[in-house]
Amino acid sequence: MYIPFSNIDLQSRIWIYQSNRQLTDEEAGIITETLKASLDTWEAHGKRLTASGKVFENRFVIIAVDERHELPSGCSIDTSVHWFKEIGQRMNIDFFDRSLAYLDDNDEVQTLPIPKIKQAVADEVIQPYTTIFDNQVSTKAQWMKRWKIQASNSWLSRYFTEQASS
Repeated sequence: MYIPFSNIDLQSRIWIYQSNRQLTDEEAGIITETLKASLDTWEAHGKRLTASGKVFENRFVIIAVDERHELPSGCSIDTSVHWFKEIGQRMNIDFFDRSLAYLDDNDEVQTLPIPKIKQAVADEVIQPYTTIFDNQVSTKAQWMKRWKIQASNSWLSRYFTEQASS
């Protein structure tokens, strides 16, 4: 059963899908409507899941399941992955982009391949105060508190320590 993202419980489990490019408003609308329809009938072992999904920053799609009602199964999670593969193929979008996403000086989402992070820190493209997106958060509550964090408060802090000691 689909419910609005604002109404999903704070302890709901989330999955964040990062697109490899900025989505147009039209694409975000199509994805939103496709997700609503899919999430409305999403099931685990024949039981409906209480779920939500939303596009953020025209770059990230987050789906959430309120596990207080019913736990998602491996098969139901596989089903959701299949949705993103299918939508991605239809719209020429890779929702499995694992690069670092951050906000540039104009508050626009940029991405950087993981192997290029150390050089980006050295070149001061990524600085301690740069806002990055931590897509490893696993609940809505964590997402609200830690999804957007300063690079120095993330796993990237080691790069700033290395730079300071050089």
